[in-house]
Amino acid sequence: MAKYFVGSFLLFLLVASCKKQNETFKTASVSDYFPMQVGKYITYNLDSTLFTHFGQTQTVIHYQAQDRVDAQVIDNMGRPSFRIIRFIRKSESQPWVANNTFMVTLTGNSVEYNENNLRFVKLRLPVVQDFSWKGNSFINTTSNDPGLQYLDDWDYIYDSVGIPLTINSLVIDSTVKVFERDEFLGKDPTNASSQYAEKTYSVEKYGKGIGLIYREFLRWEYQGPQPPYPASPVVPGYYVGYGVKMSIIDHN
Repeated sequence: MAKYFVGSFLLFLLVASCKKQNETFKTASVSDYFPMQVGKYITYNLDSTLFTHFGQTQTVIHYQAQDRVDAQVIDNMGRPSFRIIRFIRKSESQPWVANNTFMVTLTGNSVEYNENNLRFVKLRLPVVQDFSWKGNSFINTTSNDPGLQYLDDWDYIYDSVGIPLTINSLVIDSTVKVFERDEFLGKDPTNASSQYAEKTYSVEKYGKGIGLIYREFLRWEYQGPQPPYPASPVVPGYYVGYGVKMSIIDHN
């Protein structure tokens, strides 16, 4: 009887394990939501947020941007990758001007995106609701560059997997939202007693068979008013930082 019980239990574990593997296998591939092929492009409305007039004014500048898969290359680890060139323009009447270059590596179970020598893990298997991973794990956030510290220990989380979405009149049958960060530290700058605050917000959405269809990123720090020096006025509070909002308008 005991041998029968042990055998049945082992069979149960084997079936459960196979079922789990099959469920994982049936999830969408990361390349489904980040397809790479030379000649592919996606065009976006792009709003760039800046703090001007010595950090006193928040300014939003409107562009159109187009990410084009320019070539298949080899990354610095010897892996097949793709080079993406971003072009921008202020309006449709103006020519496209190259603005930045990115590198994408599809590893099979993840999508690695290299931007300004920083390697992000944008997508990872399995593509299922609430699955999370450390998307900035390849970034040395404890380096001597204090500008990278805010990227430490981010949990990327799948939210709204397989949901249809309409963006700028484009109907997209299946999308996945990646929630990356929503953090606020300090005291609200609208409070006169606030001496420091910082905000970080980051979310991306991907369309099946398309790629990145929406991105919203905002990062700023606020320094409160400084007391006057002799014969000098009070130095007002100010912001430093930037933001980007991208939404798809066309693709091939």
